[in-house]
Amino acid sequence: MTARLLHYSDVENAFDDPERIGRLAGLLTGLDGDDAVVVGSGDNTAPGVLSLVTEGRHALPFFEAVDADFDTFGNHDFDYGPDVTRELVADSPQTWLTANVEEVTPAAASDGGVDDRQASDGGAGERFASEDTEPWVVRDVDGISVGLFGVTTPATNSINPNATDVAFADPISAGERAAAACRDAGADCVVAVSHLGTEDDELAVAADVDVVLGGHVHSEIVERVDDAVLLRPGVNGRIAYEVALDVDDDGEVRVDVTRHEAATADVHEGVADAMRDAMARADLNEVVAHVEDPIERTHAAAFRGESRIGNFVADAYRWATGADVGLQNSGGVREGDPLEGDVTIADVMSVVPFQEPVAVAELTGAELKQTITQAHGANLSFGEPDWWHAHLSGATVVWDRERDEIIALRVDGDLVDDDATYTLATTDYLFHTEHEFPALDQSHRVDLGDVQYKVLAAYARENGLDPQLEGRVAWSD
Repeated sequence: MTARLLHYSDVENAFDDPERIGRLAGLLTGLDGDDAVVVGSGDNTAPGVLSLVTEGRHALPFFEAVDADFDTFGNHDFDYGPDVTRELVADSPQTWLTANVEEVTPAAASDGGVDDRQASDGGAGERFASEDTEPWVVRDVDGISVGLFGVTTPATNSINPNATDVAFADPISAGERAAAACRDAGADCVVAVSHLGTEDDELAVAADVDVVLGGHVHSEIVERVDDAVLLRPGVNGRIAYEVALDVDDDGEVRVDVTRHEAATADVHEGVADAMRDAMARADLNEVVAHVEDPIERTHAAAFRGESRIGNFVADAYRWATGADVGLQNSGGVREGDPLEGDVTIADVMSVVPFQEPVAVAELTGAELKQTITQAHGANLSFGEPDWWHAHLSGATVVWDRERDEIIALRVDGDLVDDDATYTLATTDYLFHTEHEFPALDQSHRVDLGDVQYKVLAAYARENGLDPQLEGRVAWSD
């Protein structure tokens, strides 16, 4: 007997490409069967263009088509506020698992928020959307008793401004309790459905689990951590994992993993047509520019220094606000197909598919230097050492990666004066999070502009779309 898990995660803007999401649906339906459960591990309703238009409801036809069994919450599943999330949970076919997402109590609200209290309260609060969610379940799958539970990163409060009315208990202790409950209920094997990212390793060691189906971090991974197999399928619906679970007579669990590329699957035309219809109803096909030289939108373009797509976004912010400097955080630039040929509103929205406005801050030169220093991956709480996390306009930086410091920072060609005042245009999100550019806070913000993608569209209409590499970010080593 073999139980199979079909795992996908972080589908995000794959919905904006009807063929791509259709192929993922075709892959999952082709692999499905009585011996399988279909499991998502978060960020499968947002972000994306259609997500902005439908507030996540565009995902429902996909969930129905693939006969989704389980999911857990990603940070972006709260992009439109907890009330919208509750409605999505109630209307979707799968069981949403959460052992650590909680409702905010009246006492917490009167205290002015949740913050670290909920991350250390041991999970004593009421479970989020408790009528439609479960902390854990045990399911008989082809004669094998499989326990599953869900956990979400407690950083969600600080990386998603719309999630501040939700509380998060410590996911590791919550996962330990849920795994033990699954074992007590007779589970032969236990599966963590996790949107923790890099904390998956800690969960795999602490909790009595055989498999961690992970998400949040967009790089693919298949590895063994302690006694558990840890998986993350990456982003945008390109990959799904088939996990085979076998239990021998001594209760030992064998885990085999097969990687499947959605691009090789037949298109599920029902799902593809549903996305096409949603795009047509949203009237997103207006052409705002024409691109002769395709503009790459890869992980490398976002995180490895200066790129044409990053320059486009930062230039648009500075153009729209008249600020001295434009800055776009790399994590906000979403991966996708290159911008080429006729570029539509939908294409532009997919670059930064959020409802955040562009904001303007006033900074001293010293504060501007501190902000740019925090762009180096080694200085990010979730970064990798070779990341660069800032796309710039109106400024150039020379960075010493060995010494982790600025060699030269110029604005409009002049070296930055520590005592002078500079204006900086960026996404308003950065004033609400401590995880990226913590030197920026709401005391620096002096103005709010239009929503990001509207700024990009206006810039493209007015100026065309042909960004160039200009040496805005350079390395001294």
